[in-house]
Amino acid sequence: MYERSSVAELAEALRSGLDRYSVGGKLPSSRALVEQYRVSPVTVSRALAQLAAEGLVVTRPGAGVFRARPRTAPAAAADTSWQEVALSAEGGGEIVPRSVDASGVMACLAAPASGVIGLNSGYLHPSIQPERAMAAALARAGRRPGAWSRPPMEGLPELRDWFAREIGGTVAAADVLITAGGQSALTTALRALAPPGAPILVESPTYPGLLAIARASGCRPVPVPVDAEGVRPELLAAAFEATGARVFVCQPLFQNPTGAVLAPGRRAEVLRIARAAGAFVVEDDYARSLGHDDSGPLPPPLAAQDPDGVVVHVRSLTKATSPSLRVGALAARGPVVDRLRAIQVVDSFFVARPLQEAALELVGAPAWPRHLRAVAAELRHRRDVLAGALRRELPRLELPHLPSGGYQLWLRTGGDDSAFAEAALRAGVAVAPGRPYFCAEPPGPYVRLSFAGVSGAEELVEAVRRLRAGLGGGLDGGHGVEPGAALDGGLGPDA
Repeated sequence: MYERSSVAELAEALRSGLDRYSVGGKLPSSRALVEQYRVSPVTVSRALAQLAAEGLVVTRPGAGVFRARPRTAPAAAADTSWQEVALSAEGGGEIVPRSVDASGVMACLAAPASGVIGLNSGYLHPSIQPERAMAAALARAGRRPGAWSRPPMEGLPELRDWFAREIGGTVAAADVLITAGGQSALTTALRALAPPGAPILVESPTYPGLLAIARASGCRPVPVPVDAEGVRPELLAAAFEATGARVFVCQPLFQNPTGAVLAPGRRAEVLRIARAAGAFVVEDDYARSLGHDDSGPLPPPLAAQDPDGVVVHVRSLTKATSPSLRVGALAARGPVVDRLRAIQVVDSFFVARPLQEAALELVGAPAWPRHLRAVAAELRHRRDVLAGALRRELPRLELPHLPSGGYQLWLRTGGDDSAFAEAALRAGVAVAPGRPYFCAEPPGPYVRLSFAGVSGAEELVEAVRRLRAGLGGGLDGGHGVEPGAALDGGLGPDA
């Protein structure tokens, strides 16, 4: 496994030494570079690929790597200032002007700089991804008969059937559409269910990517607060009545960012309230495969308990595998399926067949259940390590709820969350500020710390040590968790 910093350092060393070679001159062999710089062959390959992408070298299979001819000077920059007028005027006639604010998503997707510990990632670190199993699955998939032909628009029947069985209840393969991951599925669902200008009920706080989708579609997200047992039914009913909304988007299992699980007594109530309002519930079941090994039996999806087609279910393989395995599913029943299918076809035609075939190979392999068990144990261990380190080193940070699934802790800082994130970054730790998780005024300053994207428990301990050094003196005004105090408990009415 190569390190990102090693690739960058080798690429810089090779870049700075290119002047030693004439145009068309041959660089040392990969084996020679491995010996000279004492790095792995993978690191050499990645560094050379980076230089090739920059146009500095040319790779000729079987011959070697050669210095490329210098590019001509770039043309003078064009004048694009007219676009400011065009883009600012585009929402003038809309009820709810569309806006594309990806800052909250970018905070979670941005790769940390060299030397920075990333507690902002929503994906598994490569060390706990099923890399060998995915590589084997992709190799087998490429050899399947018809693997490179066009798939059915709805997705491969076998993969649709697998998702239907995973969801359970009376959901059938015919109710399932294969999508390019969960984000794509949510986008399709909102476009199908809510016209521009319509209100959409969302949990508060909630996943920033959902808020970005809603606003980019010209819809108006309306917050419904959650507590330690999920969304509050009485407030959900009031929000439907006040707004006339026809869509409610929720994460009943290990809600992002709070980690809350919708309580058994509230599940049927949420479906009843939505049905009475003539509304759909979009169930984002992103964390179904991210339960910790101390979570106990997980409740079934809302879709498995829905006889009337109220629920549009979203599921993805991405979170439990790799950010590049973008295969997910939409499940629904009734006339809405035709609308979901039509919108997906217009947007993307279909999901690449080799990727669908690889997903089938992966989930059907003996390594798949072993991988899920390993992830469950590792995420619990990391959660406990991070929570324990925070309790010891930064007791004034409030952790209202210790989740039994997912990959994040949701902390109340007692001070400005943006200032917290900026100070953390100066200390060498990237965290996600909490403000983008609220579509209205937040009840307090929060930050989200992810424990999935780091190399291991040691890096989590080091991250907290850095936070202590960089932030310890400035954490005033918080409602702290005293050393040794229990970390579980309710999120409170203002969470």
